[in-house]
Amino acid sequence: RLQGDWSSDVCSSDLNPATLEVRYRGLSIAEVLDLPIAEARDFFANVPMLQPGLQALDEIGLGYLALGQPANTLSGGEAQRVKLAAELGKSSSGKTLYLFDEPTTGLHFVDVARLIRVFRRLANAGNTVLVIEHHLDLISACDWVIDLGPEGGAGGGEVVIAGTPTEVAACPRSTTGKYLQPRG
Repeated sequence: RLQGDWSSDVCSSDLNPATLEVRYRGLSIAEVLDLPIAEARDFFANVPMLQPGLQALDEIGLGYLALGQPANTLSGGEAQRVKLAAELGKSSSGKTLYLFDEPTTGLHFVDVARLIRVFRRLANAGNTVLVIEHHLDLISACDWVIDLGPEGGAGGGEVVIAGTPTEVAACPRSTTGKYLQPRG
């Protein structure tokens, strides 16, 4: 049984001695909770019911997190991706609206590419994925872009253009379009 505070990493002192004596495939529960998700997939390969969740977490770029990572230590982007992984594990009706606010914040470009693949998969299944974003790789991968502006804050608020990334790039009034042009 876990004892102690989940606000810090789980360590041996958080577990009672009887629990630490229990081993699964040679590891204690503390050692299992310290496994990165990517390694936990292999470790639990013979437990089919765990695979969809672990695979979804790894697929969206969270394979580096420890299996026992406390939720209150996740960044905002990590927390959004954990929620996305939970959705990926469910049966999709193809009629779900997914809304994300700056999901690429703090992500390495490799993880942005992973996220784009997941978003495409959701959209290809008939779902709608709405993303508020400034990351040009993600914007370039969108089917439809709504560019608000012409500036930020009080200077914004109107739809400058709505269309494909190519159409946005061709709009002289679009600041986003100016940055999309070299990607053409």
